[in-house]
Amino acid sequence: MTRILVLYYSSYGHIEQMAYAQAEGARSVADVDAVVKRVPELVPDEIARSAGFKLDQSAPIAEPGELENYDAIIFGTPTRFGNMASQMRNFLDQTGGLWQRNALVGKFGSVFCSTASQHGGQETTITSFHTTLLHHGMLIIGLPYSFSELATMAEITGGTPYGASCVTGAGPDLRMPTELELKLCRYQGSHVAKIAARYVRGAA
Repeated sequence: MTRILVLYYSSYGHIEQMAYAQAEGARSVADVDAVVKRVPELVPDEIARSAGFKLDQSAPIAEPGELENYDAIIFGTPTRFGNMASQMRNFLDQTGGLWQRNALVGKFGSVFCSTASQHGGQETTITSFHTTLLHHGMLIIGLPYSFSELATMAEITGGTPYGASCVTGAGPDLRMPTELELKLCRYQGSHVAKIAARYVRGAA
């Protein structure tokens, strides 16, 4: 059995929805078990509530040490000034013990994200996230153009060859991920799962 973790941080529910779509895609592959977990919130509860954060997320909180229990990890984060959110950064900064033991070397890593605008840093968020994964010795998987709708001009949408993404908008234009953006996630999840499953079967 190939074990995949979808690990995310979500303030308003966009990345949360995308995380479950990633897991759905991964589970579509035979002999794959996909688990969805999230990193802890760092914003004080009172401030988070006043800002409208979605605090009733059902995914359990992950512990940094458990990452080594999975064959592949798909990370999801909103964009903060072209980088990952501080909540995800804080979590990853607690994985030094895994790094010292080379615990994630040879495992697969993939990333998806969201931004408020079309050019709000989707690509820089994902590719800068890759730096941490490379320091851990992980093997990076993106979102290939074999998913032909990655190049669609039919609608305003996220989606990069580095990983799935969504455009959330802001204010009166705020929206949740579109069906196409969720399809991007399902495809990425299945793509990661197929590669990881082949690797696990070969190592057995």
